[in-house]
Amino acid sequence: MIRILIADDHQLLLEGISQALDLLPDITVIGAASDGTELVAKAAELQPDVLVIDQEMPKLTGIGALRKMEHAPPAVVVTMHADEAHRAKAEEAGAVGFLSKSAPLPTLAAAVRAAAAGEVFIDTVGGNAVLADYQEAVLDPGAAALTARERELLGLLTQGVSSTEELADRLFISQKTVKNHLASIYEKLAISDRAQAAVEAIRLGLGKR
Repeated sequence: MIRILIADDHQLLLEGISQALDLLPDITVIGAASDGTELVAKAAELQPDVLVIDQEMPKLTGIGALRKMEHAPPAVVVTMHADEAHRAKAEEAGAVGFLSKSAPLPTLAAAVRAAAAGEVFIDTVGGNAVLADYQEAVLDPGAAALTARERELLGLLTQGVSSTEELADRLFISQKTVKNHLASIYEKLAISDRAQAAVEAIRLGLGKR
């Protein structure tokens, strides 16, 4: 799971991007900041894998915040000013990627994945080729190892089916087998109960949002 911190001074945009990215199965938003000073503090506190930052923010710009960080995580700058001069400033500050705010969500998600993988794609020409390889979500090994039956059981949990008896009836298996499947799911997803399993199932796209 890629842990990201997002910074933008436009609250609606910040909330929208955060919610959209957090729904993806391989990305989780661990924090948000509305200015550069808050970004620096939260980056130090939360230690995200990737930063998604607006270039222009109050108190301290995104670029200024990036320069102040002693050990900055890979940063993707997302800005309304997607011209060469602003791109060069982002690159000089150490950003690995540079996108226009008009970029679609799949492109932004690909940028987050590429940044987490250690790619540098701030060059607009070469960057497009790099992002093409990161369009698909990459699941954690545990999630990728879920069996078809375990995925089916997770899907039922998202529908509110949670009792062992009802799960067994729906899947035409014994209650003991249900418990065995749940134990396997808990181990693979590093969780401990059915409520957490339902949340992870939604994140993985296995049921209702």
